[in-house]
Amino acid sequence: MPGNLSTPGASVTSRAFALLGAFDADHRELSLTELSQRADLPLPTAHRLARELVGLGALERREDRYAIGRRLWDLGLLAPVQFELRQVAAPFLQDLYGATGATVHLGERDGDQVLYLDRLSGNASVPVVSRIGGRLPLHATGIGKVLLAWAPEDVQRQVLASLTRVTPYTITQPGRLREQLRRVRREGYAQTVEEMSRGACSVAVPIRPSKGDVVAALGLVVPDLSRGRARLVSALQVAAAGIGRSLRVSLSGSDR
Repeated sequence: MPGNLSTPGASVTSRAFALLGAFDADHRELSLTELSQRADLPLPTAHRLARELVGLGALERREDRYAIGRRLWDLGLLAPVQFELRQVAAPFLQDLYGATGATVHLGERDGDQVLYLDRLSGNASVPVVSRIGGRLPLHATGIGKVLLAWAPEDVQRQVLASLTRVTPYTITQPGRLREQLRRVRREGYAQTVEEMSRGACSVAVPIRPSKGDVVAALGLVVPDLSRGRARLVSALQVAAAGIGRSLRVSLSGSDR
């Protein structure tokens, strides 16, 4: 949560970003008082900025509460890497969904969390807590474990130092998780069994536009992995390889 932005020297831009930064996964709707407190801004300043941001579509007013506006999400999708990745991956996600009928995820690492760029909901009744534009812990998700396995060492240390338990099956022992990450790098895929939500298992693979360069991960959520895991991993790897090739072509074309 931003702080010390109520000082006279803070710019209008920094105060507006402090207001937007007051929202997170646990605070999707806020009253004006909560906005003021979480952004560390005087109430009149928070009220003025919130009114302007509503007018610009960056915030939405829902009776006496505020939420992030659709305009911000639309702008976020224009970020070059995310826009290109989602655009390139879209047909492969559709093919993967058609082949498996499972919930399909596309995600990238954002600090110590997974940022979900796209999702196709599967046919099976499986509790899925992800959402497009949402974030989940790296250590408790299939996509997250893939991204963590290829993350820089300082990111791994940070995550391993604070392993929160989401379900009774979440891996919270640093040594055990580090061994899993080594296995992910060796075998080329990660899996979870009810670590993020009860009744849901996941399997995921890396997306590489070039050898060794993992930019994102592709995953499936299913009710059970005891049978058919090899088939799911194979389908994921085919789709991820296609996305990687298409990204490589796209990136090389943009360099010309």
